[in-house]
Amino acid sequence: MSDGAAGDARPKARGLRSLAERTPPYRERWADLLRAVAILLVVTGHWLATVVIYDRGGLDGVHVLEVLPWAHRLSWFFQVMPVFFLVGGFANAASLRSSRERGVGRRDWLLSRTDRLLRPTTAFLVVMAASAMVARALGADPESIGRAVWLARIPLWFLTVYVGVVVLAPAMHALHRRWGLAVPVLLAVLVGAGDVARLGFDLPHGGTANFVLMWLAVHQIGFAWQDGRLPTRWTVALPLFTGGLGCLVLLTLAGPYPVSMVAVPGAEVQNTSPPTVALLSLAAAQTGLVLLLRDRADRWLRRTRVWTAVVGVNAVILTAFLWHMTAVVIAAGALYPTGIFPQPPIGSAEWVLLRLPWLAFLAVTLAFLMTLFGWVEWRGRLRPAHRTDSRGGTGAHAGTYTALTIAGLAGAQGGLVGVTLAGPEFHAPAGLPAPALLAYLGGVLVLHLIQRQVQDGGAGSAAPSPT
Repeated sequence: MSDGAAGDARPKARGLRSLAERTPPYRERWADLLRAVAILLVVTGHWLATVVIYDRGGLDGVHVLEVLPWAHRLSWFFQVMPVFFLVGGFANAASLRSSRERGVGRRDWLLSRTDRLLRPTTAFLVVMAASAMVARALGADPESIGRAVWLARIPLWFLTVYVGVVVLAPAMHALHRRWGLAVPVLLAVLVGAGDVARLGFDLPHGGTANFVLMWLAVHQIGFAWQDGRLPTRWTVALPLFTGGLGCLVLLTLAGPYPVSMVAVPGAEVQNTSPPTVALLSLAAAQTGLVLLLRDRADRWLRRTRVWTAVVGVNAVILTAFLWHMTAVVIAAGALYPTGIFPQPPIGSAEWVLLRLPWLAFLAVTLAFLMTLFGWVEWRGRLRPAHRTDSRGGTGAHAGTYTALTIAGLAGAQGGLVGVTLAGPEFHAPAGLPAPALLAYLGGVLVLHLIQRQVQDGGAGSAAPSPT
């Protein structure tokens, strides 16, 4: 939320209510609720999927889907990242349109949009690295540190992809304005071709491009929703829902795709790594459901208390996502070695009942972490983009700023990829690969300095984007 802010930047209750009451009538409130619900479902799913094991050898863990095959179908409910990318496409399209109307160039839009993502991410990575080095200095086992940092940074895979999609958003939106729904259709075909290359011909890295193509396709559908090319009428929404769900059932029951829509450690074929047409079918079904529920949800969200709660959650939703697996690391260390939490057989009635206090403890821990770090995200959302001239620059240095922006984004994105790909066996002093971390921090520093220069030398600030 960034409808302007005066005074204290922290999302206090009175300020949130005021912000909620000043929401413009054209804002798509349903999209904001979907963003919050999608992230919270992912957080809950990760917490439920993590099974901590403690014995004399120390802490370890397994994924619940490794030991409970009946739970695979539940992933259809908890795998809602397609909804987040759909909403991201909607929000980015609205923001790009608003930026054009206010005279904000593409470069400055990217600086502002990525700043919202990279600020809380930078705080997360710096704290992770510093904590690992302190633990190492205090004599903690390097293997345990590496495993803990790896578990805490699991959420970064999503952010790595989403930052890349945001960087491509201006170009992809230009394609959408010219070709419309033909763009996601083509991307879906390419996702299918990647599946054929990987599963049909066993080509090495045959489906690697799907890591980008599939999420771009869903993001592109969000563009269509925002500009009305994908209306909420049941004549469009119902076929999308039933068709997507029908394809998903066929692909998983009669086709070569596993039932689970999240990664299962050790499985030969995954639906997320890389993404498949089965996951794209789930995305289509979820899109249809989103459109079907839109009008009723919009009426409900007109209630001040409900909308204020949505505003408050969205103000720190990325912080919640980034730190939710850190809460698992803290909980595991506090509950299991001390013997506070029992360890009944996985899948037993007692184990299922214990999921409730487990979730409660994690929620309290995450709330504490958000109290410590949520202000970073909140302040970042208050930074407006600045108008530029018709060439997309702020004067004689426009070309230099653009080149440095590209370099900064490349460094930040490349660093995120390197950090994400490092496995649990990585035992560096900081718990993270130093070259990747330095590349990321260097890229973020460049972007920050450019943004400062643009703000100091721009032609005045524009009102913050409505989305």
